[in-house]
Amino acid sequence: MLSNLAALETSIGIQIAPDRLSAVLYFNKTDEGLAFTAEELEQFVRSHGVVFGIHKDVLAGVARDPKNYFYGQTVIATGNPPIDGKDGAIEFAYSMEEAARKPMELEDGTVDYKEIIRLKNVIKGQLIAELIPAGEGQPGKAVTGEELSGKNGKAARFKVGKNVVLNPEQTAMYAAIDGMIARTDRDKINVFPVYEVNGDVDYNIGNIDFVGTVVIRGNVLTGFRVKAAGDIRIVGGVEGAELESDGSIEITGGIMAGSKGSVKAGKTVKSSFIQDGNVLAGEDIVVSQSIMHSHVRAARNIVCSGAKGLLVGGVAQAGEKVTARTVGNTMSTATVIEVGVLPELRAELTDLRSKLKGISESLDKTDKALTLLDHLAAAGQLSPDKLALRVKLNATKRQASEEQAAVKERILEIEKTLEDTERAKVEVIHTVYGGTKIVVGRYTRFVKDPVQRVCFRYFDGDINMTPLV
Repeated sequence: MLSNLAALETSIGIQIAPDRLSAVLYFNKTDEGLAFTAEELEQFVRSHGVVFGIHKDVLAGVARDPKNYFYGQTVIATGNPPIDGKDGAIEFAYSMEEAARKPMELEDGTVDYKEIIRLKNVIKGQLIAELIPAGEGQPGKAVTGEELSGKNGKAARFKVGKNVVLNPEQTAMYAAIDGMIARTDRDKINVFPVYEVNGDVDYNIGNIDFVGTVVIRGNVLTGFRVKAAGDIRIVGGVEGAELESDGSIEITGGIMAGSKGSVKAGKTVKSSFIQDGNVLAGEDIVVSQSIMHSHVRAARNIVCSGAKGLLVGGVAQAGEKVTARTVGNTMSTATVIEVGVLPELRAELTDLRSKLKGISESLDKTDKALTLLDHLAAAGQLSPDKLALRVKLNATKRQASEEQAAVKERILEIEKTLEDTERAKVEVIHTVYGGTKIVVGRYTRFVKDPVQRVCFRYFDGDINMTPLV
């Protein structure tokens, strides 16, 4: 045995790889008379420090026919490599990749060319991202028998920007305010309360729907929509677009709507002018130049009292007060100003009166049909189908009568609010022209001739015109 091992020592070399994950056998000399067993070869390999992952089948092949292995290196052992742990990561609730600007494809296969941008809106307290912990490394084993350590994964860390908070465990990130998720320099994660557009809202930008404030440094073109849970500020003009804000809307360049679109604000609308527009405000409408041929409605006040301060054509409705420098014009253009009731109540009253008329007409037809059927019944000529129709018409009449009573009751409720007109007034700073219709509560007054510096308000059963103080 010893002589054989000595022969192997002079004839065969063993080399272990630097990473200790493999070992190779090679022949130092070609001695065709060399003979040894697989067991002797394995003992020789182990004596050179290779104790794990030995390929016994390979050793058996070398022992059986050594000359086949004289001129190369033969892998005779392979270790188990260690497995490095996965790096930690941040998993976003939203895709943070910048989406290509392309129109939205609808369910029916058509394309909406105005839906371009999908903003990453979040509300306060909403989850933005979670931390996926790093994985632990799994150990391996060298051919020499030692354990090889696997590296633990690199931990990920949140890069906290503005208006975001972490949970106590530092494993989840939440929005501290309503706004838009954005990544800034060095991958900081932020929630911004303002979305800015540096240019026009057109086919390049598309419609906007944002949970914060929207600032547009350009114009909003016809057919586009801007919706904001905060304010909307436009450093430009608005065409026949749809603007809707839970806060206030401010338009530097004015509104030229061409009788298209609408502007609705939960609070105040401010604009330099409104032409052929449809504007609704939960508080006030303030215009510096002119309101022309438009339908403007404010729950509190409409003010158009700048250097020009012209209100002409269309309808202006305010819960409390309308103030303008000039109302109407020398051509007696029909101009309607209504104060003393919330605009939506006036609209409801108009709808209710129309509905009441329809119900009354329907009831009249039903009564006539029932009268005819009653005559047939009295004469004993009521067939089974006519009897069924009579039952059905009686049920219809009862339902219509109940609806009629409810509509009448609601009309009376609204008309009572029209009586409460103490604060309601229309102030004309310079001139009100003929063709103007003034409505205070449920009372109406027509202006026939131009009058200067006057105030219209209800008193003692009529609308009085008094000098403006």
